[in-house]
Amino acid sequence: MSKVAKTSALDRSNKWIFGTMLAFGIVGLIASFVLAVEEFHLLKNPQATLSCSFNLVLNCSTVMKTWQASVFGFPNMFIGLMAFPIVILVASLGLARVTLPRWVYLWANIGYLLGAVFAYWLFFNSLYAIQVLCPWCLTVTFSTTMLLATITSYNLRENTFHLSTSTHERVTKLLGKDTHKVIVAAWIVLMIALVFLQFGEALFA
Repeated sequence: MSKVAKTSALDRSNKWIFGTMLAFGIVGLIASFVLAVEEFHLLKNPQATLSCSFNLVLNCSTVMKTWQASVFGFPNMFIGLMAFPIVILVASLGLARVTLPRWVYLWANIGYLLGAVFAYWLFFNSLYAIQVLCPWCLTVTFSTTMLLATITSYNLRENTFHLSTSTHERVTKLLGKDTHKVIVAAWIVLMIALVFLQFGEALFA
């Protein structure tokens, strides 16, 4: 592959990575904002029926009243309101081809990972402990999944983690075959399957 072709392929890859990151950063921020608004509605009227409450299984208000909804002493959605703007900034700079220091992408990867871990902790709590799902929370969980996938694929491609040359070459080949996309798709399908196994027809009752 010529140098020009490699540069063109890299540009397309960056547009996909940072474009996806920007899109889901915005989606996550919108979901967090809506949840914050709904939280205020619930505080004013504990008996209020929220826009994201559809039935006994898909019910934001039920989830918001649990201790898991305020793990750190304040509503969880405030974390999203603080974190997703940073995601949007990183994605925007990436799309603008701004060169950022290596440590920025390392910390971004750590931050996205922690966000995804927390989102899935809440997801599994909703699925098996609370046994009620919050649609907007599911949106945030899906967004954090995509964000972690994008930043990790970028850092693996750019060898931000300082892998050995041979390991980086193998990883690059796998990325070139879109193996990471298949893994992410399989993971999402698995999570959807767990939801249907847990609730079945009750999701549509």
